[in-house]
Amino acid sequence: MNPQPPPQTKRPLSTLQKATNKQVSVRLKNEIEYRGKLSNVDPYMNVILVDAEETENGAKVANYGKVVIRGNNVLYVKIEDRL
Repeated sequence: MNPQPPPQTKRPLSTLQKATNKQVSVRLKNEIEYRGKLSNVDPYMNVILVDAEETENGAKVANYGKVVIRGNNVLYVKIEDRL
């Protein structure tokens, strides 16, 4: 009997780096959410979004040209085109 190879593990940082220039939603620990195009991400999971909009409790609060989000404030990142 041949054992099956272990499943390929996905690394969060490399997954986010591959999502550069794609639409994402970034939910913060304080329940504020940003949606925009992922411009860059670094090893600390700091995220830069362009053409971003801020929403709170589902209501649009503001539009921004560029947003820099510190990684330790991020609850999760959702890549929109993967849904």
